[in-house]
Amino acid sequence: MSGIYIHIPFCKKACHYCNFHFSTSTQNTDGFLAALEKEIELQKDYLKDTISTIYIGGGTPSILPSAKIETILNKIKQIFKVDANAEITLEANPDDITKVKLQEWKKAGINRLSIGVQSFFENDLQWMNRAHNAKQAEDCITLAQSEGFNNLTIDLIYGTPTLTDENWQHNVSKAIALGVNHLSCYALTVEPKTALEKMIRQHKVASVDPEKQAHHFELLMEWMQHAGFEHYEISNFAKPGFRSKHNSSYWQGKHYLGLGPSAHSFNGDTRQWNVANNALYIQSLEKNILPFEIEILTKEQQINEYIMTALRTIEGISLNRIEQDFGNEILEKILLEARQCILNKQLEESENFLKTTNKGKLLADGIAADLFV
Repeated sequence: MSGIYIHIPFCKKACHYCNFHFSTSTQNTDGFLAALEKEIELQKDYLKDTISTIYIGGGTPSILPSAKIETILNKIKQIFKVDANAEITLEANPDDITKVKLQEWKKAGINRLSIGVQSFFENDLQWMNRAHNAKQAEDCITLAQSEGFNNLTIDLIYGTPTLTDENWQHNVSKAIALGVNHLSCYALTVEPKTALEKMIRQHKVASVDPEKQAHHFELLMEWMQHAGFEHYEISNFAKPGFRSKHNSSYWQGKHYLGLGPSAHSFNGDTRQWNVANNALYIQSLEKNILPFEIEILTKEQQINEYIMTALRTIEGISLNRIEQDFGNEILEKILLEARQCILNKQLEESENFLKTTNKGKLLADGIAADLFV
């Protein structure tokens, strides 16, 4: 089973920590959607398997007219074989969610929402320059549930200068009390050339404190375990049966096709990525040219990718798979490198899997790099 990711490069109001994209003028929207439909047609042979997940994300796809979203999905179903029970997710901003839109999204085939709540506190949302307010952050969840969207996830951000331990606990507790079955929780990262990076450099806002972020993450793990959530990936928590099938496919190394500017695709042997520039993306597809670069993955890259993604998951690295796919020599090397992390209680070996401990989850990317071949 394969998946499709669609990157929609529109944003109503740029967050301080993002670099976005298009305004939603009619000309921009029509030009982009025409290019996207052309890309879908030209990529018809990229995936051989049935499509089991579709994820519409990127900027703020929820600001597009619902009819446009339905058109995109219909085009995919026309070109690809899509499973009748496919998980189809739409990223949505709280301020875009209305009763009418929810009904239209459901009619279009959307059966899962990913809502960018970020926080239930006004000062946090203002600091992040979000378009929605604290009331909308809460109301959109109950409204979505009332329209039958029980399979939904929300994003929460921790480690910001405005977020106290008490408010962080309130955010998590609020999500649980509202019956949200999946949470994606991210430490705020400061990307170069963003408004936030510039403001920190100019001392207009406080910088991010890594120790505070680590503390918030440790608290989060404790609270979610107590609430009965699976910590099934470093940043993701789900009640049993509510894991993100789409994101899980990335971590399991399944094949997927990325559509839209800057979207990545993976078929096991190669990785390719579309041009990030929106205008170049549209211009290329107007000429029936797929605007991507491609990389043929070496055996070492395939191993390292598996290590990086698997180590982030609750299952961990399958030592049987390493041996079967890459050989005993590679297995012995990885086990040798893992020894010190096991002694430091950052990794544990259990039932022929290498897994991070809670202590190790704070250092997962660094541990993965140590295990690379």
